[in-house]
Amino acid sequence: MSRIGRRPIPVPDSVQVELGPDRARVRGPKGQLETALPPRVRVEQVDGQLRVSRADDRKSTRALHGLARALLANMVVGVTEGFTVELVIEGVGYRAQTSGRKLELSLGFSHPVSMDFPESIDVSVEQNTRIRIHGIDRQEVGHFAAVVRALRPPEPYKGKGIRYATERVRRKVGKAGAA
Repeated sequence: MSRIGRRPIPVPDSVQVELGPDRARVRGPKGQLETALPPRVRVEQVDGQLRVSRADDRKSTRALHGLARALLANMVVGVTEGFTVELVIEGVGYRAQTSGRKLELSLGFSHPVSMDFPESIDVSVEQNTRIRIHGIDRQEVGHFAAVVRALRPPEPYKGKGIRYATERVRRKVGKAGAA
């Protein structure tokens, strides 16, 4: 049996879970999330916990078992605490700022880059070089952070670019001087 899939998900008192035959809705203090449940995976709420079980032992069903449990656990954490990803901008003249629902970045291009961020995500900029992305949906937060990072990924010679705060950039030695 799946090691991840068989672990129960504790549901705090402030969270309400509505289970349908193919959908799950989780409502908490920070908001509401809904997801489709994979076929051949069953979810039941027992004693303040969610338990995920599967219909058979096919490889695809086993994979969906762990996936369904992880998605539900992320939904419970999202509506209670939320998820945060922090990005760091490095480089001379590289900076970020927010205005309304837009993130504006100066990344060494000939023009500033302006991005709209979704309503379910909050973006804040600290010291012009730290971007904090916060929201209740882990997938949306991670996807938006990846899109922002992809604008100027960190390069290995000077370390310029946008990186995750926990990311370590392996630096390379530059070309030896020709004199």
